Amino acid sequence: MRVLGVDPGLTRCGVGVVDGAPGRPLRMVGVGVVRTPADAEIGQRLLQIEQGLEQWFDEHRPELVAVERVFAQHNVRTVMGTAQASAVAMLCATRRGIPVTLHTPSEVKAAVTGSGRADKAQVTAMVTRLLRLDAPPKPADAADALALAICHIWRGGATTRIEAALAANRAVPGNRWVHGRSRPAAQPPIDRASRP
Repeated sequence: MRVLGVDPGLTRCGVGVVDGAPGRPLRMVGVGVVRTPADAEIGQRLLQIEQGLEQWFDEHRPELVAVERVFAQHNVRTVMGTAQASAVAMLCATRRGIPVTLHTPSEVKAAVTGSGRADKAQVTAMVTRLLRLDAPPKPADAADALALAICHIWRGGATTRIEAALAANRAVPGNRWVHGRSRPAAQPPIDRASRP
């Protein structure tokens, strides 16, 4: 599968494309950053991010998109810009009919390094090793985008299959969920008197 990872940001939006599957070697297809000038008007910056991401979609044709889930920070302005860039990435993917999954930073760190508390240097080092790169990807936003793609290949595939199975089960008339378990539709009682 080919996954486009997006580390959203207004000034630097990290983008990384990885080919792979669980249990198989990973291969980096491309990595980079979509940049916008900090002094530009917000609408113009979002348009530049959209145009930059669209080029990545056109060039690399990803099957899936993984975006970092925005989490609360002390700087509300930073959170707003990150959330807006994240929404642009989700819009670009959805417009093309490509499934989007959000992963938390700790989920990505745990998938790549084994620890949800790993720092950026540890994540970058593991991304470099896992993708067998000659040098660490720079800037950190680019390494984070690759980490998102790796996380989705390793974890998102199972999540996607589970969600598909749940959706298929819900589609069966009469099936319902009780305490997280499927309860099949009620079967008509057997008329034992009519059996030979």
